[in-house]
Amino acid sequence: MSKLRPTVSVDGQITAMDDAMIPVMDRGFLYGDSVYEVFRTYRGVPLFLEDHFRRLENSAQLIQMQISQSRAQLLEEIRRTAVAANVTLEVDAYVRYQITRGEGAVDLYPDPGLKTRVVIIVKALPTWKKVFYERGMDMYVPQVRRNPVNALDPNIKGGNYLNNIMALTEARQNGADDCVMLNREGFVTEAANSNVWFVIRGRLVTPGTGNLKGLTKKHVHKALKQTGIQSFEEDIHANELPDATECFVTSATREVMPCASLTLLGGERLEFPTGGGEITRTVQAVFSSYVKSYIESHANDALV
Repeated sequence: MSKLRPTVSVDGQITAMDDAMIPVMDRGFLYGDSVYEVFRTYRGVPLFLEDHFRRLENSAQLIQMQISQSRAQLLEEIRRTAVAANVTLEVDAYVRYQITRGEGAVDLYPDPGLKTRVVIIVKALPTWKKVFYERGMDMYVPQVRRNPVNALDPNIKGGNYLNNIMALTEARQNGADDCVMLNREGFVTEAANSNVWFVIRGRLVTPGTGNLKGLTKKHVHKALKQTGIQSFEEDIHANELPDATECFVTSATREVMPCASLTLLGGERLEFPTGGGEITRTVQAVFSSYVKSYIESHANDALV
């Protein structure tokens, strides 16, 4: 099987990842002034590509960024980079495309005339530890709280992840694999970079506000609905977490990953079924079948 080569395109200049460069005056580097999307491929097909473009454009709108490149131009450059990286129908990939506001003066206010810069990264899919699926991740509720929605909208999928980094660092320093972040009112928002789900009193629920509108989350809801299984988005307060009997996270690269435990703010540790409980395993199976059908019906979207 051909090996994928980590490859980057910076404004159309394609190089090996180790050789890629951006100017130090780029606002994405200086201020995290950027938006991005990540998708994975299956048999060369980008998963939920249309949704990713829509969310990218929404993120840009939320920070008042005018993307200089058209959607067609972005897709063409993603294809060029994928080919250079040796993505094939047999070799799947991680694709991140990031739009920075461009290169300008050291000044918080962005010049409206800046041209946005495109950075595309194509590399191998993350290799998650087998134990995360066979047993599950250990989760931790940190003291660090999620940014308020009216301070930094979580639906801006942007380049500044300091809030999440601080929360994840606290969780790791306390022996956990990932965190479950609360907002200042004590409601659950999301994990460090994925959506979190619980089975509470027999109902499958995921937080409805204060988190990124995850595309995997969206399609898990859709897949479950097609099979007649109910799932809900609603406020979940930390006080309800002791009633949780199952927990899992969803994201573009993790898909449906079970959680083995959750340590609460007071130190209480909840234990969940090894490898996911009955509902978690059902969600995994339903989503896997849904993705397979999606890829078969979108074969013409293949990057290569």
